[in-house]
Amino acid sequence: MAIPTQPQTSEDMQAPVSVRDRVVIFDTTLRDGEQSPGASMTLDEKLEVADLLDEMGVDIIEAGFPIASEGDFEAVSAIAKRIKNATVTGLARASFKDIDRAAEALRFARRPRIHTFVSTSPLHMKYKLQKEPEEVLAMVTAQVERARKFVEDVEWSAEDGTRTEMDFLCRCVEAAIKAGATTINIPDTVGYTVPEEYEAIFRNVRERVPNADKAIFSVHCHNDLGLAVANTIAGVRGGARQIECTINGIGERAGNAALEEVVMALRTRADILPYRNKIDTTMLMRASKLVSAVTSFPVQYNKAIVGRNAFAHESGIHQDGMLKNAQTYEIMTPESVGVSKTSLVMGKHSGSHAFKEKLKELGYTLGDNALKDAFKRFKDLADRKKIVYDEDLEALVDDEIGHAGERIKVLALSVIAGTTGPQSATLTLDIDGKEATHHSTGNGPVDAIFNCIHALVPHAAVLELYQVHAVTEGTDAQAEVSVRLQEEGKSVTAKGADPDTLVASARAYIAALNKLMVKRLKTRPEAIEPNVRAVTP
Repeated sequence: MAIPTQPQTSEDMQAPVSVRDRVVIFDTTLRDGEQSPGASMTLDEKLEVADLLDEMGVDIIEAGFPIASEGDFEAVSAIAKRIKNATVTGLARASFKDIDRAAEALRFARRPRIHTFVSTSPLHMKYKLQKEPEEVLAMVTAQVERARKFVEDVEWSAEDGTRTEMDFLCRCVEAAIKAGATTINIPDTVGYTVPEEYEAIFRNVRERVPNADKAIFSVHCHNDLGLAVANTIAGVRGGARQIECTINGIGERAGNAALEEVVMALRTRADILPYRNKIDTTMLMRASKLVSAVTSFPVQYNKAIVGRNAFAHESGIHQDGMLKNAQTYEIMTPESVGVSKTSLVMGKHSGSHAFKEKLKELGYTLGDNALKDAFKRFKDLADRKKIVYDEDLEALVDDEIGHAGERIKVLALSVIAGTTGPQSATLTLDIDGKEATHHSTGNGPVDAIFNCIHALVPHAAVLELYQVHAVTEGTDAQAEVSVRLQEEGKSVTAKGADPDTLVASARAYIAALNKLMVKRLKTRPEAIEPNVRAVTP
């Protein structure tokens, strides 16, 4: 490949729009992404994510699996009523009850789509469905025809498509299109395929199926072998024109193809990937931060496009090159994905206007009340730290977003620790507007704090993960604590941030407990009666 002799921006590298094919972006963060263990979102959080996806130009939002639970049905229904631009779709198995439920949830959508699927691989048909191929073929026709009674836009997926025999896959695709499917998805359900193979699958199906020209083909790739994005691009080269993906690549097991990676690959390498989409790439960082905050799933530092180190350079050789020309080590500009090069130094003398502008620069837009609360916490932090770094602000705001609307809040905490023991804690919580205090001892200060929480809010959840890391360098760094709780097979993860590690620990545990209660009950539960109103240590 020839190396360009003139500096190029990603815009310079774009092929002319007239010769680039349109690729539809289908985001399944709210459905497949939420199926990540511990990544459940509240209704308000789902609406916030859906609004941002619509604003940034996502073509299709898969809002959920309506028959899975009452909570999923309510979320799909609320998103369907709310979204102005994107198509809204709900998932349904090859069951009339599933399809009918999806149709009901999508009733008020401006552009509704039913996405229905059935397994087609020999392994799935034998062990999961326990059906013969001819029975499955009949199910394909029946499920698509049923969906078409409710909506004109029907997507059909061949679950485990990459391990399906080609002849049978072609028969199923032909039947689905004949029955009225407008989009055909051939997913790599278990992340098994490789790029050359996946591209060939689409080429073969499109060449062999007589009515293939009557539908759009779609890719849906999982990342079990770390090939989701590469396979996605290969599928597009094979003729697919819809990409199914998630923000930050979240999803079952190792996750899905990451929207931000796919979109920026198409934009940056438009010279050999002549495909266009509607995504406003300057909103990618904002979307990444929002999804990370509401799911409490941290983004790895070296994550492509949106990771903390994606535009960071420490090596002396790299720094020298960057100072001479940024394109020596950056193939895209930070601004193109919503990251600013500039850095305002924030401290205790910074005002609310500078704080608001800094948050905008970092990709956050907060309402007046949330901004006021965040600014108060920033000023408290600035009084305790010499310099407030970008990472401090990100942790602070993510923590504020993650704890918004909680029914249980940490009001006060004091801890006695040291070598003589026993370590003890006195914790005061706000529980549905009522204050409750308890004093406990434990095998260390963190254990004492968690014993207080157990006493104040009795529960049977098991602590699966307790993890602490410093947000920045230095002894005055904020601590960010991650906690994962599990109850009856349901897992939730939450984070808490504070310069005091023990306070962050309490906030993280309470945040996880709040999430677990929402996941357990789905609808607003009855008021919690504190177990202990006041105990004097």
